[in-house]
Amino acid sequence: MKKIKIGERQLLASEISLGCMRISELSVKEVANHVNTALEEGINLFEHADIYGEGRCEEIFAEAVDMRPSIRSKFIIQTKCGIRKGFYDFSKDHIINSVEASLKRLKTEYIDILLLHRPDALMESEEVAETFNILHSSGKVRHFGVSNHNTMQIELLSKYIQQDLIINQLQFSVTNTGMIDAGLNVNMKNQASINRDGSILDYCRLKDITIQAWSPFQYGFFEGVFIDNPKFPELNEKLKEIAEKWNVTSSAIAIAWILRHPAKIQPIVGTTNTDRLKAICKASEVNLTREEWYDIYKAAGNKLP
Repeated sequence: MKKIKIGERQLLASEISLGCMRISELSVKEVANHVNTALEEGINLFEHADIYGEGRCEEIFAEAVDMRPSIRSKFIIQTKCGIRKGFYDFSKDHIINSVEASLKRLKTEYIDILLLHRPDALMESEEVAETFNILHSSGKVRHFGVSNHNTMQIELLSKYIQQDLIINQLQFSVTNTGMIDAGLNVNMKNQASINRDGSILDYCRLKDITIQAWSPFQYGFFEGVFIDNPKFPELNEKLKEIAEKWNVTSSAIAIAWILRHPAKIQPIVGTTNTDRLKAICKASEVNLTREEWYDIYKAAGNKLP
């Protein structure tokens, strides 16, 4: 598995990360096997959130790996906070309480990366800055980032905080290409030319913020996977064609398509199927040509101007 440097801090992480949103559905033994397989494949970043399984995902992860100092050093653990039932909350009390609860569930003394989940319209940047300082100076959180934030939201937060924001988690896949569409359709009057997020892709590259692609196999907003879906015949035909050339699966090619972008986007793979995880990790060995990359983009229904 190739490694990438996350942010200017040069945190060395696997170019594919394992999302742990669904592991509460597995037994402790199954989670242990899944995590060990990920480690064997070279994955070292494991992605959580306080709301996943209502905290059970963090608990079962710690149980499965038998968290100890010698074991803890193998992982980059990332978790998120800010989503509550019916509203978002970036208040000092909620962030600190969430981190304390995650530390307890994960049986660890520190979190490598803490992300603020979806934007809180009532965010007070000065309060967030104070909170980050408390968590960082205490050693409980080493790095910070955001999820689903646009450029001006990041700028506003960055004006007050002392720490770098090293990650922005965004929905991105072969069928969710808004970040790329707008850049390809500059000065056009078509739908694809609409810049919905403040040129977030280029902005993150300029600011050394690593984009993590969540739901890399989903189309729409959790409407289902596009792999082997009859709604996407042309795309699946193209993925299969290229997969046969590289002797990998279509899923691996869908991830390789993300990895091919020079922004070094890190896909978050959430499968709980160990064999599928192994197959997906083969994407790290694939380096798509420009022609293959654009062919996949067009097969997903996108048109070049």
